[in-house]
Amino acid sequence: MPTIRVRLAHLGASAALALAASGTALAADDVIHVPLQKAIDAATASGKLDGSVKFYLAGTGPKGKVLKASALTNKKSNAFAKDHEQACIWTAQSALIQLQDAARNAGANAVTNIVSYFRKNEYKSTTDFECHVGALMAGVALRGDLARIGK
Repeated sequence: MPTIRVRLAHLGASAALALAASGTALAADDVIHVPLQKAIDAATASGKLDGSVKFYLAGTGPKGKVLKASALTNKKSNAFAKDHEQACIWTAQSALIQLQDAARNAGANAVTNIVSYFRKNEYKSTTDFECHVGALMAGVALRGDLARIGK
């Protein structure tokens, strides 16, 4: 499969899509684990996250009053000709933005107990999220509790 990825990077978008439609380019689905903090930092630096909502992976952070349990987000984005980790960080930013908005709407100031939840398969880590990435798409699914922490 790596040979196909290299060649896809040199094809035009229409040629890559035609190849993908045939099923050849979609066979790859790599699972990688990336530090969630990288996505938080990138989204904060670009102004997509404003810091009003804090994010804590399962097993980390303070306990708070859960206002809504098991909030879900499932985001996909273009990974064509991109570094896998960068495509995953980009996709995770979209997931974090959606969780931030859900937290605000619920009156929460944190998303706690975050786990990856791709195709309803849970992956827990105190540092990383799970990303599924292929030649064309990257996918990140997160589940967390919308909570009120602190005063």
